[in-house]
Amino acid sequence: MASLLGNLFILAAPSGAGKSSLIKALLEKHANKSAQRVEVSVSHTTRKPRPGEVDGEHYHFVSRDQFEALIEQGVFFEWAEVFGNYYGTSRVTIEQTLHRGVDVFLDIDWQGAQQVKQQLPDACGIFILPPSLSVLEERLTRRGQDSDEVIASRMKQAVAEMSHFSEFDYVLVNDDFSIALHELEAIVCARRLRLQKQQLRHQPLLDELLGSA
Repeated sequence: MASLLGNLFILAAPSGAGKSSLIKALLEKHANKSAQRVEVSVSHTTRKPRPGEVDGEHYHFVSRDQFEALIEQGVFFEWAEVFGNYYGTSRVTIEQTLHRGVDVFLDIDWQGAQQVKQQLPDACGIFILPPSLSVLEERLTRRGQDSDEVIASRMKQAVAEMSHFSEFDYVLVNDDFSIALHELEAIVCARRLRLQKQQLRHQPLLDELLGSA
């Protein structure tokens, strides 16, 4: 996996910390640029679609039986059960995308991040924190997608999730959205400029420049 041109970014956060919004903003900002492309992996899940979610675009929505069959077939790069639902990422799709030199964002939890890191230690882990628990609860309530009981459950789970922040390479606090977005961009840029990736991407240029050495 060391010869992959693309970079794999693992983004994890408690629900409501703004992870998906940051990813969306970064993709929109760089949509028409000629620089290296970035894509978000479309995961499989057994949870029901939320209003506005499209199968194949936001998630691949499957039944529990279908998901468990895919586990047995070894399809997933990582998978986890969260709040009673399965989530998983296709290994083949990720590897093919990285081989094309496209960066990939994995929008997963810490359990999935552990699995990915075991198989691909070079993956870049980024954990996103809210500025406070009160702000986190406010964000969950404001989006109007979950009942009070579900929000209470997510708040309880958030503390357990955030205890795993130290397992990641970078930590962002999403207080001011524009600052957090700038910091995320900086991480992506720095990973692209590492020696190993630059050697792979610019080998013909290096051969030309050093040909007479």
